[in-house]
Amino acid sequence: MSIPKVSQLIPSILAVLLATAAVPSEAHHSFAAEYDSAKPVTVTGVVTRIEWTNPHAYIYVDVTDKDGKVTSWGFEMGPPHMLQRAGWKKNSLSIGEQVTVDGWIARNRSQYANARKVTRVSTGEVLGAASSGGQTLTGGPGAAPPGAP
Repeated sequence: MSIPKVSQLIPSILAVLLATAAVPSEAHHSFAAEYDSAKPVTVTGVVTRIEWTNPHAYIYVDVTDKDGKVTSWGFEMGPPHMLQRAGWKKNSLSIGEQVTVDGWIARNRSQYANARKVTRVSTGEVLGAASSGGQTLTGGPGAAPPGAP
């Protein structure tokens, strides 16, 4: 058995590189492309799921209206490293905990939003959740979304 020469391997290497480049990747869009800064949203409900993943963390909240109908909401937050710098830990929230989430509604999905801040109903503790550099993590002064007046 002979070892192939580098020149014989080049077509195979190029084929692998081209095939890899053709695989679609998920693009990371700007705040303005995904969320409507003119449509703030505030919901209070029970945490059902927490995803501590890159490039963004997510929380999911079940909201019960006055008629008892439950609606599930998803909230995109900042990346884990940014949340950790703001004081978050993986276990900052618990499944079943009641929270109020302030943010901005998604342009193309109902019951989905970008979280600005999460408030623990039991303690009143505010956890900043902003995912865009133009927002403050605590949702205080200067918390407008990027591009907002």
